[in-house]
Amino acid sequence: MTSAMGDAAESDGGSAKPQVASDGGSAKPLPRGEGLWGEFFAFCGQGELRFQRCEDCRTWRHMPRDGCRNCGSTQWTWQRSNGRGRIYTWTVTHRALHPGFADDVPYAAVIAELDEGVRITALADGIDAEDLRLGMPVQVVVRDDGTYQITPR
Repeated sequence: MTSAMGDAAESDGGSAKPQVASDGGSAKPLPRGEGLWGEFFAFCGQGELRFQRCEDCRTWRHMPRDGCRNCGSTQWTWQRSNGRGRIYTWTVTHRALHPGFADDVPYAAVIAELDEGVRITALADGIDAEDLRLGMPVQVVVRDDGTYQITPR
């Protein structure tokens, strides 16, 4: 297996540290990850959206894992994504299940199928829930805090 993390993985042992809310739990939880998920979010923390790509059959994959579901190879690299895709599906949440999201309801969680063929879930930003449409062009944007959102394109 090849991992092209560079300095980010070396500085923290290859896993992202969990983020803890500093105001007693009302802040939005930040993603946490260990292993391959930690590497994914470390790239996001550097402002890059990257996914694994099999070195043998060239298949892109997300969620991160050791082996390719297409050919079984364990040879892969992290490749940069253009973040462009289309809405595959979504759901609208009307009741916050975490206090950090209470001011955001209703909000839409969108699954976008990106140009590379992977699907990614994120909150919609700049798109009213009633304006969401299957196949709508969207862009995954990595934010300054290392999280990402789906915006209209």
